[in-house]
Amino acid sequence: MEKQALEFARKAHGDQQRKYSEEAYIEHPIRVAELVRSVTHTPEMICAAYLHDVVEDTPVSLQDIERKFGGKIAALVEELTDEFEKKNYPHLNRQQRKQKEVERQAKMSTEAKTIKLADVIDNTRDILKNDPGFARKYIREMEALTEALQGGDFQLLMRACYEVQRGIIQLKKN
Repeated sequence: MEKQALEFARKAHGDQQRKYSEEAYIEHPIRVAELVRSVTHTPEMICAAYLHDVVEDTPVSLQDIERKFGGKIAALVEELTDEFEKKNYPHLNRQQRKQKEVERQAKMSTEAKTIKLADVIDNTRDILKNDPGFARKYIREMEALTEALQGGDFQLLMRACYEVQRGIIQLKKN
């Protein structure tokens, strides 16, 4: 099932590229899945890691995920999909939306928190490297989020905290 999830995500993301580089977008979910694979995990967690951005970033729906991969994977993807997006909450500014996401994500399952920690690790490294301007705002958001993700895998929590703190130090130097 993991291979099917990877291929589904690859097809869904198609020609999308990472915002700040010309890298194929699918490389991000692959790295997230590999980080999850490095700690205690289930096959459903690996599938959800591959699929974690498809509902936000492609026409794929949660119903599509559930039909193809079942309820457990769809539930994880749902937990990992931002609810407080600008299109749904235009009256809230970015800071308010991100705060509401932190509060929501603090209540996620252990499995979803573990996947989100892997996502934070990969995104933090990428954004620091490729967009230092945006990183100043992003790093502060990730500082709050990593606090909320306690309960996810401890190794990934420590790595996420390390990446965020490294980013803060790096940005202070620049």
